[in-house]
Amino acid sequence: MNRANVLFDAPGPRGRLRNHLLTAIGLVALAAIGYFIYSKFEQKGQWQAEVWEPFIQPRVWTDFILPGLRGTLVAAGLAAVCALAFGAIFGLARLSDHAWIRVPAGVVVEVFRAIPLLLLIFFIFYVMPQLLGGGDYVLFALVAGLTLYNGSVLAEVVRAGVLAVPKGQSEAAYAIGLRKTGVLWRILLPQAVTAMMPAIVSQLVVLLKDTALGFIISYVDLLSMGFRIIPPNFRPADTLISAAIVIGAIYILLNMLLSALATWLERRSRRSKKTAAPPVAPTNIPGGLGGRPPAPAALGSE
Repeated sequence: MNRANVLFDAPGPRGRLRNHLLTAIGLVALAAIGYFIYSKFEQKGQWQAEVWEPFIQPRVWTDFILPGLRGTLVAAGLAAVCALAFGAIFGLARLSDHAWIRVPAGVVVEVFRAIPLLLLIFFIFYVMPQLLGGGDYVLFALVAGLTLYNGSVLAEVVRAGVLAVPKGQSEAAYAIGLRKTGVLWRILLPQAVTAMMPAIVSQLVVLLKDTALGFIISYVDLLSMGFRIIPPNFRPADTLISAAIVIGAIYILLNMLLSALATWLERRSRRSKKTAAPPVAPTNIPGGLGGRPPAPAALGSE
C-alpha cells in the first residue's frame, strides 16, 4: 500500500492487525460498560414500562416536550441571526486599514471570546433589571450572551475566510481598476462565504447546544421541561432518568442534523470551483488583538 494519508502513513499488515485488535478490545470494553449501566438501571427499575409510559402519551409531547423544543429553537434562531450579524460586522472591522476601527473591534472580539458564556449570561440577566427596571429578561439574557460569545468566534471565522482567499485574487481586481469596497464585496466575500460556511455551521451547532445554559436562569426550553417540569408531574423518583434519555436523544438528533449539514457543506466547498479559498476553521487564525491583518491578502489599499 503506497498511498499515504495527509496526517499519517497507511499502516502495513502488522499495523492493520494491531488496529483491528485494539478495535476489538475497545468494542468489548464498551459492551462491558453498556451492560454495567443496563444492569444497574435494571436493578433500579428504570426499564419498567410504567417509567417510560409518560413519553408515549400525546399530552406529554404537546404540553411539555414540544413547547420546550420550540423555546430551544426560538432562542437558537434569534441568537444565530444576531451572532451572524455580529460576526460579519466585527470580522470585517478587524480587517480595516484604519487602526481606530480595527483595534476596538479586536478588543471587543477578544474580550467576549475570553469571558465564560455562563458568566456572560448571568451578568446580563442580573444587570438588565438594574438598568431598565423590573421585567422578564430571561430570553434577552440568553440570546444576548449567545450572540456576544458565538458572534465573537464567528468574527474570527469571517476574518479567516477573507484572508483565506489567495493574494492574487485581490491583486487582479485592483489591476482592472476596482477600488477597495468593490474588491471586498465583489471578489473577496463571495469566495470567502463558500470557504467559511462549514465553520459557520459548526459554530451554530455549538450555539444550539449552548442554549441549554438557559436552564440556569429558568428559561423554558427543552432541558427545563425535561428536568424541571416533567418529573414532578410523573413520579419524579422514577422518570428523571428516562426524561434525561429522551431529552438527550432529541438534542443528539438536532445536533446530528446540523453536523450532517456542516459535513455536506464542507464537501461541497471542496468540490466547488467558485472559490480558490480552502475551507477555514476558527483556529490558527493569523493576527492578534487588534493586530494589523496581512493587507495584501485581505483588503489591500486604495
